[in-house]
Amino acid sequence: MSDTQAQFSVLKQTADPKVVDAIEQLVAQGGDHELNRINVIDFSKRHDLDEERSISAFLHSARLGLFDLGWNVLCPGCGGVLGAHSTLKALKPDDYHCALCACGYKPNVDDQVEVSFTVNPRVRRIAAHDPDTLPVWEYYKQMYWSSGVDFTEESVATLANEVTLETRDLPRGETTTILLQLPQQFIIVFEPITHAALFIDVQGEPVGEPQELSIAYTNEPAPTKTVNLRPGPLNLTLKNQASTRALPSIFIAAEALHHLIGKRKPFLTAKRMLSNQTFRDVFKADNLNIDQRLQITSLTFLFTDLKGSTALYERVGDLAAFDLVRAHFHALLEIISSEKGAVVKTIGDAVMATFIRPEHAIVAGLRMRAAMDKLNEQRGTTDLIVKIGIHEGPCLAVMLNERQDYFGQTVNIAARVQSLSTAQEIHITGPVLDAPAVAELLEQRAIRPIQKQAALRGIADKMVVYEIP
Repeated sequence: MSDTQAQFSVLKQTADPKVVDAIEQLVAQGGDHELNRINVIDFSKRHDLDEERSISAFLHSARLGLFDLGWNVLCPGCGGVLGAHSTLKALKPDDYHCALCACGYKPNVDDQVEVSFTVNPRVRRIAAHDPDTLPVWEYYKQMYWSSGVDFTEESVATLANEVTLETRDLPRGETTTILLQLPQQFIIVFEPITHAALFIDVQGEPVGEPQELSIAYTNEPAPTKTVNLRPGPLNLTLKNQASTRALPSIFIAAEALHHLIGKRKPFLTAKRMLSNQTFRDVFKADNLNIDQRLQITSLTFLFTDLKGSTALYERVGDLAAFDLVRAHFHALLEIISSEKGAVVKTIGDAVMATFIRPEHAIVAGLRMRAAMDKLNEQRGTTDLIVKIGIHEGPCLAVMLNERQDYFGQTVNIAARVQSLSTAQEIHITGPVLDAPAVAELLEQRAIRPIQKQAALRGIADKMVVYEIP
């Protein structure tokens, strides 16, 4: 048995065998481009697999060394990869600049950082492991644009034949001159490796004599500039002074280009990964540096606490109480994971969990309440009463006590909302209730939230909260 076969055998012990079979088939039979920066969401859709099980399987495969995990900072405008990192710790706190869009962006983990998987070269060597050998359009497709840009062979052909005036594969140290016939259009001269661009605004009366323009590519980032030229001939001189090859391409910035790069498909975001239980369990060391602060614009927090746990220990004794509390934790953690959430930490008899979407947290809360009723019925007791609070909003992902954690007022409010419960009520806030999927869910289950005004400890103003009876 080869090392790779042995790794897949181990993988089947920790991940869904159906997903593992699909991954193993991809490694054996997939084209090179299919094994580079794999979009797990798209992979699960094409193979009719559960998304969460697919994510978990790829994470375990990365832990075994079958795949390499990648964190790519994307341009929200064109979908280009502005920074490719092997670990989340490598994300820079400053702006990532997109020359093609002439904009700067701070890395937003909600939807600007994709998580992808590339086959490890020891398992199978593919062309993307040597990106300098990729032809120009394969470089764009596999290295520059993210897995969320929906490029087909047809769209790549359209890009090459209808949107592009010229392209060159320019070795380092070399110079080339291109004679162009400039149309009266807005032109972009873009280079994807050094990430440099020049805009040419072509207007006015046509000229007969060739115009002259020179561009030099270096290792240093340069601001995107705009020059004005007239329709007609242009001698464009391109000098590659960088330490790598260059792939300058001359695009017509018309509707066809925007349409091609505007076609998107869902991808695995860093926010979703940070709220994935398998990632938190398997890649604890790969989360964040102690001084990193990643801003998240929207995350849903669920806090639970076991009512009267101190009295429970006194009433039934340490051994029986410990068994009850352990059973309660087992039920809660299984529900959180199955509803696409992740446990951030447990504090005494309390749980702090995160969910990407508020409706997942609501379903988890309702299931938790039902699970406690079932445990009480099985044990002939009424001791397990869980108080639950849910809030959604912005926060910071940070490292605290060697654990990836969250910080901010959203976290504080979620914890305080949980403390409002006196029995098995679930308390939620306005942002949670206002989510369309939550309103639809509550209506389907004929649940009518009860509005309250609540004073929360440490929060200056009273808040409107809602009790789920």
